[in-house]
Amino acid sequence: MPSPLSSLTQRVDAHSGRVSSWDQRGRNQDYWTTGAHETQVLADLEGPGQITHMWMTQFCRKVLGPGLLDPMDTATTAPVLEIHNALGLNWEVPDPDYYRKVLIRITWDDEAEAAVLVPLGDFFGVGHCMPNSYASALFTVSAKPEESLIFGGSAALNCWAPMPFSKRCLIELVNENDLPISQYFYIDYELYRQPLPADTLYFHSRWSRNNPCDGWGPDLQTNSPEVNIVDLTGEHNYVILETTGSGHYVGCNLSVYHQQGTWWGEGNDMIFVDDDTWPPSLHGTGTEDYFNHAWGMQKNAYPFHGAIIHESDVPGYSVNYRFHVADPIRFNSRIKVTIEHGHGNHLSDDWASTAYWYQTLPSPKAAILPLAQRLPTRPADQLTPAPTARHGVDADEVAEMRERYAERFAEYLAKLAERTQQRVDRSRAESVANTAQAADLRRRFR
Repeated sequence: MPSPLSSLTQRVDAHSGRVSSWDQRGRNQDYWTTGAHETQVLADLEGPGQITHMWMTQFCRKVLGPGLLDPMDTATTAPVLEIHNALGLNWEVPDPDYYRKVLIRITWDDEAEAAVLVPLGDFFGVGHCMPNSYASALFTVSAKPEESLIFGGSAALNCWAPMPFSKRCLIELVNENDLPISQYFYIDYELYRQPLPADTLYFHSRWSRNNPCDGWGPDLQTNSPEVNIVDLTGEHNYVILETTGSGHYVGCNLSVYHQQGTWWGEGNDMIFVDDDTWPPSLHGTGTEDYFNHAWGMQKNAYPFHGAIIHESDVPGYSVNYRFHVADPIRFNSRIKVTIEHGHGNHLSDDWASTAYWYQTLPSPKAAILPLAQRLPTRPADQLTPAPTARHGVDADEVAEMRERYAERFAEYLAKLAERTQQRVDRSRAESVANTAQAADLRRRFR
């Protein structure tokens, strides 16, 4: 009888390889640093082959004040202080928005357009820039309790979606942040001697957002009689995916910030395939139903559907996923995946989604919203109180201490910038070395 694990009993003529951020000096600083507004090549591989697994973890922190340790003293160590603040030794906080300021870009076979262009966090299911642990068939996130459900928390990210490539695979990290990002990663792959089958489909992913959705009645209570209008077109639905070509849609994650204080679901899913007009080939009964929940969303994470962030975790915020692994939605010429935002599209919430699908090449045009339009909706930062001027006997010492602090902070930032540049330069060199090592592996396996 066939089994999901049958492939483990079959010999495959392939060679396994990996590119990673390992410290090529043999030390323990096993991460790369990508400078502000720079792009880093994580993998540049010659095919035919297939990406089998990606793992990443990262940190991006703002420095609020001068530490007591010289930054150069930790130039070759693991990032102990960068991960955890040591009270009195350093003063740093995570950049709360970096998961959307940094993009993952993947291009197959020297195509003109990238097949994947998605904010780093959303690609792995980190919606709203808030990681939370979950497990699914294609993606997992693992976060420590103290790093979970906070903006910019650190987490381990995994992807097991198979990604074949015929000629070339180029995976890049695009840092559109004003701060550097430091990245640990594994990219595991297989090389094949024979060309890929002619009917091979290529992995694609895109990110979308409407903030807010164009709701006609966000001031009306969800499920009240007045919002029960007739929708027989889906004209104003939120669009998760619209593409042309031939392939199959394999799912999405959806991040919603609901601002009304009631329930954000009830919108029907409507998926138009090929020459559909009305009704579409697939018409559902509600947002929670599309995600295989009922009576709202439940706190669970199953292989093909689940909640990553539930409204009870962080009021107003939710992230859910649905993967069509066992039930892919096929299309021969075009597909448009949509959902109403509230029944009849009456709600004006913040919706962001990542779509995943396989299709023939060429890849569709890759575009993404500018950085300012990608940032998550979050409560306003609490303002730091302004200092009060001193005029008494301690006024002179207070002024001297504040001046000394400013000078020490400037010196600290200068040394930190020098250390960061050293790490950026080494990361660039190791990226070149990784590409050369992968090319040598390819040369030896033909």
